[in-house]
Amino acid sequence: MGIGLWRFILAAFAGVLVFFHGFCSSEKAPNYSFMHQATSAPAVSFYDYIIVGGGTAGCPLAATLSQNYSVLLLERGGAPYGNPNITNLGSFGAPFSDLSPTSPSQRFVSEDGVINARARVLGGGSCLNAGFYTRAGPDYVAEVGWDTGMVKESYEWVEKVVAFEPPMRQWQSAVRDGLLEVGVLPYNGFTYDHIYGTKVGGSIFDPDGHRHTAADLLQYANPTGLTVLLHATVHRITFRRRGKVRPVAHGVIFRDALGKKHKAYLKRGSKNEIIVSSGALGSPQLLMLSGVGPAQHLKAHNISLVLDLPMVGQRMSDNPMNAIFIPSPVPVEVSLIQVVGITHLGTYIEAASGENFATSNPQRDFGMFSPKIGQLATVPPKQRTPEAIAKAIDSMSKLDETAFRGGFILEKIMGPLSTGHLELQSRNPNDNPSVTFNYFKEPEDLKRCVNGIQIIEKIIESKAFSKFKYDYLTVPALINITLNFPVNLVPRHDNASTSLEQFCKDTVMTIWHYHGGCQVGTVVDHDYKVLGVDALRVIDGSTFNYSPGTNPQATVMMLGRYMGLRILSERLTSDLSK
Repeated sequence: MGIGLWRFILAAFAGVLVFFHGFCSSEKAPNYSFMHQATSAPAVSFYDYIIVGGGTAGCPLAATLSQNYSVLLLERGGAPYGNPNITNLGSFGAPFSDLSPTSPSQRFVSEDGVINARARVLGGGSCLNAGFYTRAGPDYVAEVGWDTGMVKESYEWVEKVVAFEPPMRQWQSAVRDGLLEVGVLPYNGFTYDHIYGTKVGGSIFDPDGHRHTAADLLQYANPTGLTVLLHATVHRITFRRRGKVRPVAHGVIFRDALGKKHKAYLKRGSKNEIIVSSGALGSPQLLMLSGVGPAQHLKAHNISLVLDLPMVGQRMSDNPMNAIFIPSPVPVEVSLIQVVGITHLGTYIEAASGENFATSNPQRDFGMFSPKIGQLATVPPKQRTPEAIAKAIDSMSKLDETAFRGGFILEKIMGPLSTGHLELQSRNPNDNPSVTFNYFKEPEDLKRCVNGIQIIEKIIESKAFSKFKYDYLTVPALINITLNFPVNLVPRHDNASTSLEQFCKDTVMTIWHYHGGCQVGTVVDHDYKVLGVDALRVIDGSTFNYSPGTNPQATVMMLGRYMGLRILSERLTSDLSK
């Protein structure tokens, strides 16, 4: 690939970037002329590129490829625009507690017993997450083999639209100062870069608390080159044989909201491709449903084998999160993740605060860590039954609103090293696959968690945090919170690391950073082409061996743009050489 070519492409679109940045920063929802309900799609259609999944990677990828080619972007959910539960920072948590079939969040429970969620909306996880925006570290970029300059330009392309410097108020400032006081140094100020020490990261929430998502990146698209279909659920990819030996992807079969079947095919051309960007659960699931995966597993589900690719669905990982709630004697502002401590001990320290309203009765919910969204840390994972959740919600409803003053400090471990696997439960693409993450299977992961909890305990005891801490010995009202609050408080232990290890296992939650299942080297090559198949790539977080940086969304969006540019450059090089 010629580096000069992609720089030429970037320069050619520079004016477009400036224009769209101003448009994207407005509060008005974009009027996408290329976005339609799948019910309006023809029975058969043809495109240069078909992208399955309009999520965090799919949107920037589609916007980039549409500059030169016809692109079909298929999204199984709806649009995020006009939904205040997605747009407003204070409503974080509401989509997670919505269990309806039309919710932008689809709940799943791993075989480990931890309740989790996958996106079902244009923009993907960027419509649901806590908003933290931070890049991967230079070591990660070098290990993956990405071009450093192109990565930087791709991040900046994303940041012009969706990334902001968050306002630093009291809770986040106290966490920042506490991290510095306990030795998580140096202080790196506000930066998107992944640097050891304490920093203020970016946010996809603007200063007014409005969320900007990967769907906003579609404003970069060439409207004549892109078609986005909503509520379009892809059932399988279709293949033909090249020389009766190597399978070639050439189309997809999808159904609209009414269940009507549609077919989309690649136009004739050796460089046209289908690209799967359906996320860490959706991408391996779709490959298997299409006949690409472990032969015996597919046979058990009566799926015709296209290619035996045993590592599809393997090496699934989810970064375990453990959080401690700190009740505050004074009111606390609403904040999601803004500050992070990047330690040398393999753990990241972050925080959230305030009453993150998730229902019409905000005093009875605590968005990011509410049992209503499945974050029930006071009950060990295998015991987080519907009955246990209902009991926790009932306990929460009886608490005085003062119990909801405060916030959380959480730790997430690097990596992680522990991995599991994903399997089909049915041939219905709307059903969740079965997934096992094997939290803390590797001892190093458990050690990192213990290190993180110990840092959190020190921060809570720091002078910087004293304003937000009750005197546990003299405040009787706190007893009621301690006994009834359905989220874990500071662990009680006897100086033994073993008890903290058990605390980590019993209180583990997800931070929604799961990845793997279609990893580079085992399922796709370094160009993200599926091994053993032509005209098929996977570009999303399912290809990651480890979660990048402290939070992956920036890198997933960057990857969509990066690979879009690489594909354009490769085709331009090929055309010029003819």
